[in-house]
Amino acid sequence: MPYLAVLIVAALCFLVFFLIDKGFTKLFRSQSQHYSGTAVRLHKRYATIGILLVVFGVACVIAGIGEKLLLLICGILMLLTAVFLLVYYMTFGIFYDADGFILTTFGKKSTTYRYKEILGQKLYKSAGNVTLVEIYLADGRTFQLQSNMAGAFEFLDQAYLWWVEQTGKTPEECTFHDKDNCCWFPSVEEQ
Repeated sequence: MPYLAVLIVAALCFLVFFLIDKGFTKLFRSQSQHYSGTAVRLHKRYATIGILLVVFGVACVIAGIGEKLLLLICGILMLLTAVFLLVYYMTFGIFYDADGFILTTFGKKSTTYRYKEILGQKLYKSAGNVTLVEIYLADGRTFQLQSNMAGAFEFLDQAYLWWVEQTGKTPEECTFHDKDNCCWFPSVEEQ
């Protein structure tokens, strides 16, 4: 019987988060770039771990109600962590098409940029084979793309082509461009 209760709670959690995701998309994603089908998203493990933490958190809270205070506290901490992971996963995204891209991050208003507003990049590599590209924009904002994000390198490839087009440069002028070494835009140190 307890296993059945956990399975029912898990199924309800998956259903609730599916409905929240669909509702979130309908309410807050209304521009053409949102529907272009091309985006950079966080790795799905954020959502998966968040949903699993909700399931285990609810199970710990239910088991901790009564005399097991430690289980109750652990369940609440798991639920708070799950909420953070799921909100972060659902709020981060870069949606793009040939005209520009929309940068959506947690705690900041979604902003639409044209590719010519990209000033440069910084490149960071970790020992764990994860490459981080930090993009600098004309309004002073920066954002980071990790190599393990879904669609990150595809975005950078397309953004470079549209950046060249919008800035009026030719590929021959862009001596910094070396896709194999993760250099799409001028280094911010060169400016």
